Amino acid sequence: MTINHPPSPKTALWVYAHPHRETLNGHLFEEGSQALSEQFQVLTSELYTQQFDPVLSDRDLGGDARRGSIVELNAEAFANGSAASDVREEQAKLAAAELLVIQFPLWWYGPPAILKGWLDRVLTAGFAFGDLDPELGVPRRYGDGGLTRRRALVIVTAGEDARSIGARGISGDLETLLFPLTHGALWYVGIQALDLHVVYDADTVDSDRLSVETERLTERIRDLGSERVHGYRRLADGDYSDARALRADIHPGRTDLGIHRIDAHSAPDYYGESCA
Repeated sequence: MTINHPPSPKTALWVYAHPHRETLNGHLFEEGSQALSEQFQVLTSELYTQQFDPVLSDRDLGGDARRGSIVELNAEAFANGSAASDVREEQAKLAAAELLVIQFPLWWYGPPAILKGWLDRVLTAGFAFGDLDPELGVPRRYGDGGLTRRRALVIVTAGEDARSIGARGISGDLETLLFPLTHGALWYVGIQALDLHVVYDADTVDSDRLSVETERLTERIRDLGSERVHGYRRLADGDYSDARALRADIHPGRTDLGIHRIDAHSAPDYYGESCA
């Protein structure tokens, strides 16, 4: 059964997924986390420095190599405390945080493998999702689960310009490219993602632009408390027929991923509700 994890007020977790610190990403991490520390107690997970192993294996299943559902074995390992120690440490930090910051470079139009592995191993059944809503009879996911009442800021550096990964860009719209992260992972377990923070043309940032990008990030971090999320639809709100597909009367004829979003002005601010 999923356990609800009320976050600790004014606690944030910054997950940094870049192999080096003497870089644009490293500079933004240092300056950004410093700005964040003016408002939050900042916990960090520097995945490469920690040599976090992204490969889910038998150690994540309570040391049990028997065949069976990975989801169920994950849940059992969490419930009986036999999950790997590095996963338990990451889950403890995430459970404490009311704000999650995830920073990474865009590699092959997605996050680095080490970050995907962090999601695989940390957002496990039992900890982040798993049971049914007793009233609605639907899985507690997509806006519900173990990690509700949290927001996430995703910071991504991209070598391409804003046109190439824009709405009609040759490489695909960045919002769509990262839908598996913002919706398929974060929103699945109840975490609301704020608008992406993107640094375009990251490979050509000079000292002048570095100052501009640093100021842009730190100013945004200082104003996070006033941001309104462009929320996704909750499964529990009845917009999906049989908990599968968006009802035919909502955005008829459209098949783009934007149909799952709710306008910021009409979206309920689930983060603002009580964490009790």
